[in-house]
Amino acid sequence: MKSRLAYQFVYCELKLMLLLLTCICWPATAVQAEPRPAGPPNIVLFLVDDLGWSDLQCYGSRFHQTPHIDALAAGGVRFTQAYAACHVCSPTRASVLTGKYPARLQLTDWLPGRKDHAFQKLVGPSHRLELPLEEVTLAEALKEHGYRTAHIGKWHLGEEPYGPTAQGFDIQIPRWNKGWPKTGFHAPFQLEGLDDKPGDYLTDRLTDEAERFIDDNQHQPFFLYMSHFAVHDPIQGRNDLVKQYAEKQKARDSETGPAFVLEGNPDDRPPLTRGQLDEMIDKPAWSGFKLLPERTVKVKQRQDNVQFAAMVTAMDDSLGRIVAKLRSLKLDENTIIVFFSDNGGMSAANFGNPDRVVGKKQLDVAFSTSNLPLRGAKGWLYDGGIRVPMIVRYPASRLAGQVCDTPVISNDLYPTILELANLPARPKQHCDGLSLAGLIKDASSQLERAALYWHFPHYSNHGMQSPSAAIRSGDYKLIEYFENHTIQLFNLKVDISEQRDIARDEPHKADELRKMLHRWYAEVGAQLPTPKPL
Repeated sequence: MKSRLAYQFVYCELKLMLLLLTCICWPATAVQAEPRPAGPPNIVLFLVDDLGWSDLQCYGSRFHQTPHIDALAAGGVRFTQAYAACHVCSPTRASVLTGKYPARLQLTDWLPGRKDHAFQKLVGPSHRLELPLEEVTLAEALKEHGYRTAHIGKWHLGEEPYGPTAQGFDIQIPRWNKGWPKTGFHAPFQLEGLDDKPGDYLTDRLTDEAERFIDDNQHQPFFLYMSHFAVHDPIQGRNDLVKQYAEKQKARDSETGPAFVLEGNPDDRPPLTRGQLDEMIDKPAWSGFKLLPERTVKVKQRQDNVQFAAMVTAMDDSLGRIVAKLRSLKLDENTIIVFFSDNGGMSAANFGNPDRVVGKKQLDVAFSTSNLPLRGAKGWLYDGGIRVPMIVRYPASRLAGQVCDTPVISNDLYPTILELANLPARPKQHCDGLSLAGLIKDASSQLERAALYWHFPHYSNHGMQSPSAAIRSGDYKLIEYFENHTIQLFNLKVDISEQRDIARDEPHKADELRKMLHRWYAEVGAQLPTPKPL
């Protein structure tokens, strides 16, 4: 046996020398066991709900533990200026699957959207309640090229007959199209197609199904859309992790700075200044947690919610399990992983019911996290509502651990995934997205785009600000509010927290961006709110 092995070794050495002499470049694996043919790359799109830009360790969190996501960033490209197309979930999810701005789709609010209330001065336009079937979704594009497709988790893009299996997915688990867990994150879930037993946790059970899908489809290309309900409310952590974080919280040093700040409506005339807001918060009329006088609300400034932290780490565990499954099946080097969030963190409570009052003992139920250093929260067009974590691991790239500061948006995921998978582009479909493949292969490369846009012609559940739209061009960002057509202008390079409105200081830049924004309204057919009838 030993002599036979020695003969094989010498034979391989001679063969390798011959190849080198004839100037043929041969990979190192040529003398090893024959590898499985690579074939088209598998794709895992790991979408998290309501995860803020600073909720991960690799994005600066000092409380949440996310070792598996951090490892993904260390092996891929981490984007520091990635944006969701909307500050609430359904429109962003539509942009991911279509490559189009929500305004072009006329799907501009979460589904079915909030009711109108007496304080509103404007009436929002009617919007689509489903992802149009005529759109060729990312799943359909991949399916045309032989991919097996699975949607596991949250859909929130329309009730039947507009569910995932009508939009290019072979498998949907669970059969539940709404945007939140039916009964919560602890069993029983009461979700069709997802069995459970006492003690089960929803994030873990969905991951079980993802692992099963990978096992069942390991010999063909697959697209796994792992669309977690986490970390959306209800804020319910996994019990073992809640205990860990409770101990960690006890051992922490006392935090400095306010626990909450007030935010008003910038469209009021005159708008409240930061100094006025900071003074108001200590007055009796602003002592509670509800819709407060002068159209103000409170926004959380600390990451200290143990229930939410436990949800984040359970979600991180899910990613770790999926990566481990890919590795165990030797699929990890032929699988593209995209990690993304659909909007910023819920630092401002949901007041879709304007009579809601949050008791002090219920704050962790209503306020999940802090988005600092970003301003605002889910439901706001400040960066706290729209800037999100994004990580891409592309095995063929040699840019492990790279950081990309180029502004990108959720519309870009569709053409990016097609190009990384060596599939033809569909420019008429993903007309509002650009492929980021060049950035993923070379983080210093350039992306030719004039601006990014947002449009939300509705009132939000998470604040009292007017319906609004925004544009980012270069380092500048302009927000236009629709009640009084107030504008705010910020230079994000020097003011990431959007605290200094420079619209009056740089009127020419403000006018330039406003005109670009209005031209874009016309280009995409953006629907605008109208005055409330008297």
